[in-house]
Amino acid sequence: MNLATTLDRLHAQARLNRWLRYFAVFCRVALAAGFLPSGFVKIMGERFTSLSDNQPMGHYLEALSHTGYYYTYIGIAQMTAAVLLLIPGTAVLGAVLYFPIILNICILSLAVRFEGSLLTSPLMVVANVYLLCWYYDRLKHLLPFNQPTVALPAPASSNEFPKAFFAGAAATVALVVLTVTNVFDVMPRNTLADCRSQFKGRLGHRTTAGKAFCECIHQKGQPLDQALDAYHQAPDDARQTPPAVGQRL
Repeated sequence: MNLATTLDRLHAQARLNRWLRYFAVFCRVALAAGFLPSGFVKIMGERFTSLSDNQPMGHYLEALSHTGYYYTYIGIAQMTAAVLLLIPGTAVLGAVLYFPIILNICILSLAVRFEGSLLTSPLMVVANVYLLCWYYDRLKHLLPFNQPTVALPAPASSNEFPKAFFAGAAATVALVVLTVTNVFDVMPRNTLADCRSQFKGRLGHRTTAGKAFCECIHQKGQPLDQALDAYHQAPDDARQTPPAVGQRL
């Protein structure tokens, strides 16, 4: 059995499971809800967040908001993808349009370490991939390994709860959360105070370097890469040696 035939069989079985169908509907609604507000704000010409211009994501969004009709175009694309997802007959087109937009947002969030979408955007990418797989029967003709469809026995519908699938989905969410929350050593955070607060715990030995890093980001407006290089090159805090016993008062 070749790859195309195997995928056809697995997809046909999945489509007949009502729980997987409910999950597809949930993904459609959740993804649409994620784009409708942000798209509307862009169409209205308003700035999406209140981040300062010095913060890396704030700097990007400030410049983006001044791009004229390009900013409006992004909002229209987001709202179009969201509306298409909500309509069953156009959901596959919405999933296709949605994917490059959310993938770009995900990469941007990781690149500038923006906490506002650092967790949500990767999860939205995963949900979008699920929808693309859900509509595999309509998209498979675009794949390079696709071959003429072989008639397969019609699988029986199933109401059995797919424990393995949802266990895998929960594990995927946990893996994304653990990876994203531990992959970066320091974060620019949204404000100067929040940025400094991260150096009071496990990074308590880097308070001087951390203070300089936060000031470079939020007060001087330096690029994130430049501020990170300076932070990583800076030494740890000097440890104070306790006085000798005979020197104590």
